[in-house]
Amino acid sequence: MNLRRKLLLVALCTLALPVAGWLYVRQMETLLREGQAQALVASARAVARSLVATGAALPQDARGWYVEQAATPITVDGYGDDWAPLTPWSQPLGPRGSVLLAEDADGFYLYVQQRQTRRVRADADDPGALRADHLILELDRGDARLRYLLASAAPGSFTARLLDPPVPGWPDRLVGQWQEDGGGWRVEVQLPRPLVVDRLGLGLYDASAGGDPLAVDARSLWHYSPTLAQELDRLAPEEVRARVLAPTGWLLAQSGHLQAGGPQPGWFSALVYRALLANPVEDAASWTQDAPRLDLPEIARARAGKPSTVWRDGETRASVVLAAAVPIGTPGRVRGVLLLEQASTTVPLLANRALFTLLATSFGVLLVAGGILLWFATRLSLRLGRLRDAAERAQMADGRIDGLFAQGRFPLTAAPDEIGDLARSFERLFEAVGGYTDYLRTLASKLSHELNTPLAIVKSSLDNLEHALQANAALPPEAQPYLARARDGVARLGTLVRAMSEASRMERAIAAAEAEDVDLREVVRGCAEAYRPLIGARELTCQLPEAPLPMHCAPELIAQALDKLLDNALSFTPADGWLRLALIAREDGAEITLANQGPPLPAAMQARLFDSLVSLRDKATPGDAPHLGLGLYVVRLVAERHGGSASAGNLGDGSGVAFTLRLRNMPRQRL
Repeated sequence: MNLRRKLLLVALCTLALPVAGWLYVRQMETLLREGQAQALVASARAVARSLVATGAALPQDARGWYVEQAATPITVDGYGDDWAPLTPWSQPLGPRGSVLLAEDADGFYLYVQQRQTRRVRADADDPGALRADHLILELDRGDARLRYLLASAAPGSFTARLLDPPVPGWPDRLVGQWQEDGGGWRVEVQLPRPLVVDRLGLGLYDASAGGDPLAVDARSLWHYSPTLAQELDRLAPEEVRARVLAPTGWLLAQSGHLQAGGPQPGWFSALVYRALLANPVEDAASWTQDAPRLDLPEIARARAGKPSTVWRDGETRASVVLAAAVPIGTPGRVRGVLLLEQASTTVPLLANRALFTLLATSFGVLLVAGGILLWFATRLSLRLGRLRDAAERAQMADGRIDGLFAQGRFPLTAAPDEIGDLARSFERLFEAVGGYTDYLRTLASKLSHELNTPLAIVKSSLDNLEHALQANAALPPEAQPYLARARDGVARLGTLVRAMSEASRMERAIAAAEAEDVDLREVVRGCAEAYRPLIGARELTCQLPEAPLPMHCAPELIAQALDKLLDNALSFTPADGWLRLALIAREDGAEITLANQGPPLPAAMQARLFDSLVSLRDKATPGDAPHLGLGLYVVRLVAERHGGSASAGNLGDGSGVAFTLRLRNMPRQRL
């Protein structure tokens, strides 16, 4: 990972600022919700206490039969088509029965269903009617009580029989409809409107199950009360929907409407609020229905005497609704539940406003910080790149310092920061390396000049010593080997001195060579043809490009370099081995490769082969001329004179080595 990416990653750490702000805004939204919930619970408790204090018509019992308002006219025919809108809120009766109660301007209606497959039939007037399937209907008002037996031996109209002594003003008989199918039977009865009762008792008797044929479940009747609704409307806060529920959740009164006041947030603000800020809310389906009964966990907790709050989605965009349920009554006796609902856009608007302000500030800070860090990283990368390029161009392959100082100095040495310190250290280092390299380059010529005189003195002294000994007497046999060794050592030293002088002359000769336009392909072809008689039984393969390869170069230097490479290759190639000479055209010049079969190069010597006085050949035996290792040094000088380089490496299959000479066009001289 480069420096700019690292600093950009550091800049991204500033994203922790908006994340922390987002968590703070969410916490603020939670606190706003808690404050609003506490305020609504306090209002609900005040209204509940007022309802008790004013003596509102609240349920006296914990259980009752709820009488719904008929939305459509009801025809007493024993079928449930007219009761379809009320069917979802049927009330259980016995193990397998249900009952629906409704009223309208014409009367009071009763619809009972019993699910069973075995039937015992009898009319109400039959002596054994109490042992057949039947329904007991009990009407209570004050101290008066009447019970009716509803039974029928066949589907159709039936007449209920009075089981108690008649009461003036109450009907002696009731007429209804009895219907049956494979799943059970149904009873539908209408009570006359003037009849007013306080309690209603119902008892379903299943002859196949047995039991008490006269048992009834008597409960108070609960209705929606317009009087209680008016009282609730007077006590409830504004812009709040209030509902009074029976302990079991039946609606007794309601007032107000859900209306979110204040400005409405846009669709984007609503999306941001719901995606990033809003805490989980309840589904609105159970609350928005205009249902006669609410069976929710909040109602159950309030019925147990514990106030409860819940948040849900509002009916408008980005609005939320807070519902608070509190018990109505005294401790230990809950007579109902008060439910207050308040729609609000204040919390989303405040949260969105805080979030957008935070995001805008954080985004601005992030842009500024990221821009500054990116500018700093770019500038630092460019400065380090200049320093790296200058260091890479400073030293040539032979160790010489070549043109590293533009305008006489190393780049960035005038900078006052740590980069400047590093550049100045590089400058001092390269100055020391350059001076030491120049000293080493001239050391050979200096030594060759200085050693000529001492070698001449030693050689003449040996000659004089030998003549003096031979003039007086014969040279002792035991002294002859020592004298021969001394003469051999002097000869070898003389060879080394001449080689060092020759290397200096070769450098000057190669540097002074002039370039001309030639076809490099023909130069290499001519060298290959000249080498074939010299390699004996070895096989030489020459690979040349199909098209001519024009090049501005010194052909005699290239031929000299190829001669040195061939001489080096023949020293290591077996007598029946092979050699491969290849010329390849490159975009910036050409590449000549000479590969030969033989032992691989040691890894430690591959980079030193082209230095002066370095050789891998076996040391010469006494009396033989030593190998001075100047051939590959000449190859490197020729490559550098052509702006290229020389390299060596082992072949991939391990069968030999390859020497590569990379050449470029020499610069043309102006006339």
